[in-house]
Amino acid sequence: MYLSSKEIIIRHATISDVQTLCKWWADGEVMAHAGFPNGIYTDSDKLMDSIRNETDSARRLIIEIDNKCVGEMNYAIKDKVAEIGIKICDFTYQEKGYGTKALKMLIVYLFDDLKVEKIILDTNINNTRAQHVYEKLGFKRIATRINSFKNQLGVFQSSIDYELIKEDVLI
Repeated sequence: MYLSSKEIIIRHATISDVQTLCKWWADGEVMAHAGFPNGIYTDSDKLMDSIRNETDSARRLIIEIDNKCVGEMNYAIKDKVAEIGIKICDFTYQEKGYGTKALKMLIVYLFDDLKVEKIILDTNINNTRAQHVYEKLGFKRIATRINSFKNQLGVFQSSIDYELIKEDVLI
């Protein structure tokens, strides 16, 4: 898969992206909303094997802007439902609309090319910026899970579950 717009390229993650992904995942600032304020260690060899074995039913994707890797996305499809995630990992590219544009591109690809019937995701209840973006694109809140998990520091975190069907897309 290779999606491009005037500003953004979304492509499959490759072996050459492993070190970048490991660096991002080890960064507590990048990973805090996912419950890992200390970051996570990733075995690069296992990640390489995982990337080599990906199929169109589950992929890691890289977001490039100005020929620079700035973030990642992922999706996993089961029974025509795609679960997705996104992180703009380079903070200089946050709050500039790139995440919204990348999500729009992925949503169109999933509904039109891969023929999913629904897209789901969740986000930390404190991530109000992401909630605004998801709702602007047509995602509906379906559940709020209070104290649903503890982060690495043992602090309870709450999350919001979202879903989107093609008829509700606001692109």
